[in-house]
Amino acid sequence: MRKAPPLERKLECTLEELCLGCKKEVKFTRDVVTKNGSIVKKEVSQMVLVKPGWKKGHRVTFEGMGDERPGCLPADAVFVISEKKHPVFKRVGNDLVLKAEVPLVSALTGWSFSFRLLSRRKVSCSFQDEVICPGYEKVIKGEGMPIADQRGARGDLRVKFEIAFPKQLTDEQREGLADILKGCAWD
Repeated sequence: MRKAPPLERKLECTLEELCLGCKKEVKFTRDVVTKNGSIVKKEVSQMVLVKPGWKKGHRVTFEGMGDERPGCLPADAVFVISEKKHPVFKRVGNDLVLKAEVPLVSALTGWSFSFRLLSRRKVSCSFQDEVICPGYEKVIKGEGMPIADQRGARGDLRVKFEIAFPKQLTDEQREGLADILKGCAWD
């Protein structure tokens, strides 16, 4: 006996849910064959245990919970993980990317900032004795997403710095900056 085609649905998860894991109840409607052979719609609900580290595209299958057709085995219900856009972090594989905008004066003279990870833990970064160059990226090992099926393993957090330049300068400011920067080491 052949099997009916699977019933596929999208299961949207936030980065926090994919980082920490969660339980999500999914409700869907499936076709069911009655005793007299007619097909009726039936509302079904299942619990999906989202594991830390799952990625978009991960598939969760409930065997035989999809549509029924006369003369066929019941189809599977398949839920495909999709990732909601996050306002702060972007996931790249197992790494998390955070873009940090740094005012030019802070990039040149020193800067500190704090932020919360998806786990809600606070992290601070300080740059007192270094110049932050455009395109600079600081990698914080082991602070990215958990790696599914590798207990305790995590990706990295990559902080990408974008330097915010002033929109305009007065002639006096230009001259002052030129005088100051002429004496700097450029290597």
